[in-house]
Amino acid sequence: MPTAADLLSTAARNAWAISPLGDGVEQYDGLPATVLSDAPHRRLLRYDRTRSARARRPVLLVPPLAVSARCFDLRPGQSLAAHLLAQGRATYLVDYGRITFADRAMGFEAWIDDILPTALRAVLADHAAGGDEADGVDLVGWSLGGTLSLLTAAAHPDLPIGSLTAFGTPVDYTKIPAIQPLVMADRMLGTRAVTAPTAALGGVPRHLVRASYRAMAPKRELTKAVHLAKNILDTEALARTTAVDAFIGEMPGYPGRAYHQIHTRLMVRNELATGTVHLSRRRAVRLADVRTPVLFIGSATDNIADGPAVRAGADVVPGARYAAADGLSHLGLVAGPRARELSWPLLDAFLDGIPAPAGAAH
Repeated sequence: MPTAADLLSTAARNAWAISPLGDGVEQYDGLPATVLSDAPHRRLLRYDRTRSARARRPVLLVPPLAVSARCFDLRPGQSLAAHLLAQGRATYLVDYGRITFADRAMGFEAWIDDILPTALRAVLADHAAGGDEADGVDLVGWSLGGTLSLLTAAAHPDLPIGSLTAFGTPVDYTKIPAIQPLVMADRMLGTRAVTAPTAALGGVPRHLVRASYRAMAPKRELTKAVHLAKNILDTEALARTTAVDAFIGEMPGYPGRAYHQIHTRLMVRNELATGTVHLSRRRAVRLADVRTPVLFIGSATDNIADGPAVRAGADVVPGARYAAADGLSHLGLVAGPRARELSWPLLDAFLDGIPAPAGAAH
C-alpha cells in the first residue's frame, strides 16, 4: 500500500515530467526499423522482425498527408506496426517527411503515380530478396492515406496490390458536419476566394494543421488540463495523453496543389462519392477500376470522418466491405488504447480471409 509520501512523490515526479521543463513520463523511440531508401517525401522503412513472416504478403502502411508517420507506431500498446509484426506480417512504412513551401506544386499525382507505386515495388523486391515470395502487397492506410491508396489502386490496376484497408477514410464528405461551413463558404464566395490564403502560403502551414486537428476535438482540448490533474498519479494515462500531444505537435503541412484538390474535388464537389475524381481537366480516376479486395473501417464516434462518411465507400468501390469499430476516435482507429479490441481484429480477419490467387506461392 503506497504511503502518502509515496503518492506525493509520484505526483510531483509526474507533474514535473509533463511540464514544459520535463522530458515526459515515457520515452519511446519507436520500433527498430531499417531504412531501405531515403529520398525526399518517400522514405521507406522495414520494421525489424524477430521471427520469420507467417503471412504470404507484406504490409505497407500508408499515412495521410500532413500527419506524422508516428500514427502507426504511437507508443507501446498503441502501435499497429507492432501488432502486425506480432501477427507474423512483414511490415513496411512510407514516410513523406516535412512539407514546405518548396513542395507547393505536389498534388495527388505525386503520390498515386510515383511515391506509392515506387514504394510498392520496392517492398515486393525487398520481401523477395529475403527469401519470401509474395503475390502482392497489402496496403493499410489511415484517413487520407486510405484515399491515396484507393486512387493509386484505381489509377494503376496492374500494380501488385493484394488488398487495401482504409481506416477512417471518408468517401462521402456531405456526411461530415465539421466541413460543411467551409463548403458553404466556397459556394457563397467562390473557390478562388476561399483558397486564396492557402495559395499564397503554398499550402496549409503545419501550425494551422495542428490547430485544426485540435479544433476537431474541442472537448479533449478544453478538458485536457483537468484530465491531467485528475490522473496525475496514473502514469499510463498521462503517457497516452502526452503521446497524442507529441503526435499532433509533429504534424507537417499540406502542399498547395494537394490541398486545393482536397478542397475542390473531395470536399466541395464530393467526387469520391460519385466514383470519379478529376485530378485535372484532362485526367479522371474512377474507383470502379479498383481490382483488389477493399475493407473500410470506421467509427460512429469519429469526429473527423464519422461512420456514414466512411461506410459510403462500400457503395462506391466494387466489392468493398465496411466494418464498424464504434467507440473509437479518428486517431483511435489505428492507435487508440482500445484499437487492439475493436479495430485491429477487423484488419486481421480481413487479411487472413483473402484467398491467394490461383497458382500463387505460399
